[in-house]
Amino acid sequence: MRNIWLRKPSWLALAALVGLIAGSACSTAPKSGLKRVPEGQQNSGFLKDYTNLKPNPRMEDSDALTYVNTDAAHNLRRYVAIIVDPVEIYVSTKADDSMVPERARETVALYFRHALETAVGDAFPIVETPGPLVLRLRAAVVGVDAGGAVAPMDEPALTAKPLERAIVLEKVAVEIELVDSVTGERVAAMVDRTKLGAGAEVGSENFSRVAGFSQAKQAFDDWAQRVRMFLDVEHELSGEDAEKANQSYRPYGQ
Repeated sequence: MRNIWLRKPSWLALAALVGLIAGSACSTAPKSGLKRVPEGQQNSGFLKDYTNLKPNPRMEDSDALTYVNTDAAHNLRRYVAIIVDPVEIYVSTKADDSMVPERARETVALYFRHALETAVGDAFPIVETPGPLVLRLRAAVVGVDAGGAVAPMDEPALTAKPLERAIVLEKVAVEIELVDSVTGERVAAMVDRTKLGAGAEVGSENFSRVAGFSQAKQAFDDWAQRVRMFLDVEHELSGEDAEKANQSYRPYGQ
C-alpha cells in the first residue's frame, strides 16, 4: 500500500511540473505574427530586394514598379503552373496593434489570396506542390490601418460576421514576387502603389458579399487583375522576338 501511495503524488507532481512549463511557455511565447511597415520606409521589407524595380511602360494606367529576370533558365514564359502562397499583411507604421487584430488581418489575407487565384488561375493552373516549371506567387498587402467601429448592418450578424473595427485601405500598396518553386530564384516582382483602396473599408469577415463593403472587394479584385496584367504583358513577344515568331510561322501542312 505504501508503494502505491508514493506513486500517486509522483504523478501529480509531474503533472504540476508540466503545467508550470506550459504556463511559462505561454507567457513568454511571441504575440501573433503582426508585421508593420518600418518607420520612415516606403517599402515593407516583404521583398528581399527592391533595387531592380522600375516603372513598366507596358502597364497602362498603373503606378507599378516591376522586375523580370532576364536569365533564360528563369524566363517567365517557361513556367506552366503556379502556387499561390498565403498572403501576408503589414499594418501601417503608426497603426494601433489592438485596433487591427489577427481576425481582421486574416479576413483581408484570405480574400486577396482568393482574388489572386481567380485572376491568374486561367493563365497558370493552381497547384499545391513545388516542382519543375512551377512558380510560387508570394504577396503582401502593405499599409492597412484601423478604422472606426463597424456600424450595425442590414445583413444578419451570423451571415456578415462583422468585425469590431473596420480595416482602412486608404494607403494600401501591394507587393508581389514570383519565384521558382524549387530553387527559390526570383523570376519576377512587382510593387503596386496605385491608390485603389481610397475610401474603401473592410468591416466584416464576409465583406465581399456585403454591399456596404463592395468598394473594398473591388479594390482587391483590381489589384489582383493588375498582377494578371503584369503576367500578360511579360508573356507577350515584342520587337525582334515577335518578328522572328512571325517569320517562322507556317500554316499546318505547308
